[in-house]
Amino acid sequence: MKNYLNFENEIKNLENEIEKLKDPYNQEGLSEVDTQKISSTQAELDEKLKNIYSNLDPWQTTMVARHEDRPKSKFFIDNLFEDFISLSGDRHYGEDKSVLTGFAKFKGNSVLVIGQEKGEDLDSRIERNFGMMRPEGYRKTIRLMNLANKFNIPIISFIDTPGAYPGVGAEERGQAEAIAKSIECCMELKVPTIAIIIGEGGSGGAIALASSNKVIMFENAIYSVISPEGCATILWRDPKKMLDAAKAMKLSAKDLLKLKVIDEIIPEPLGGAHRDRDTMLENLKTSITQNLDYFKGLSPEEIANERKNKFLKIGRNDGFISTTEDLSSLTVKKNKFESILKSKKIQIGIGISVILLGLIFLLI
Repeated sequence: MKNYLNFENEIKNLENEIEKLKDPYNQEGLSEVDTQKISSTQAELDEKLKNIYSNLDPWQTTMVARHEDRPKSKFFIDNLFEDFISLSGDRHYGEDKSVLTGFAKFKGNSVLVIGQEKGEDLDSRIERNFGMMRPEGYRKTIRLMNLANKFNIPIISFIDTPGAYPGVGAEERGQAEAIAKSIECCMELKVPTIAIIIGEGGSGGAIALASSNKVIMFENAIYSVISPEGCATILWRDPKKMLDAAKAMKLSAKDLLKLKVIDEIIPEPLGGAHRDRDTMLENLKTSITQNLDYFKGLSPEEIANERKNKFLKIGRNDGFISTTEDLSSLTVKKNKFESILKSKKIQIGIGISVILLGLIFLLI
């Protein structure tokens, strides 16, 4: 049974009509299949999908990103990679089933695959904790990322989470510290890292694994510091204002590419990734291949510096720094005004001026 979003009612009616036309024996009496009517209805459906999905507002995009039929990490891992060997446990506390990790082959080359998994049905979603990782999940990925770094193996991450799990137990076991360590580990790696946001990229739960050389988003995915509902609750104390929040947050792929927070958008089939999974697989496979090929000619130091510079450049286009080509040193660059102030002649002049002003005030 297909699941439809609340703005897809017309699409639902057209698809139901097509199904009835294709199977006339469900109606009373027997009749011939009206192929001409099917073709015209299908054309109308395609046009309706095009009109709706080319004009999605940020909140509708959020709904598509959360669609329960949307392909999850496990689907891509099963169909894109060969010889996947799942590895478990953080060697400190236990296993976190909300994240799938392991080594695999991609076009004959070894890669480390990390996938935040929400689950396909109610039972699997409960088992996977709806894709919300706990501290042991992040520590597991840190352990395996360090192992991949040791053997010079590229890392591919699939991001799909509402955020890190906010439970009491997770906080007691050091949720914030685990996320911070995961970000630190990602930034220090000397191997190519690719993060693909396939659905929701929520808060620190996403950035902990998305601090990568290349951050790629599906066309209808979202990437934000907080959910629109959470933002609306904080700013307006009204979660129903999620559309206003979603617009202000710039969480869509187009907005984030314009802001240079992400590097690439992978187009989705008409109507969303869940409508044509095979096309989505091909688009994703092409993107991963191109990005891995890009890093083949770079040294480990160049890979690490490129990642560092990528994040240091974000938000600096209109700042005081004139060139952002080499930010990896993390040194504070002085502007001309600071240099003038530190000149000895200027300092002496300012000092004399202050003394003279003081004398004038005393005489008055």
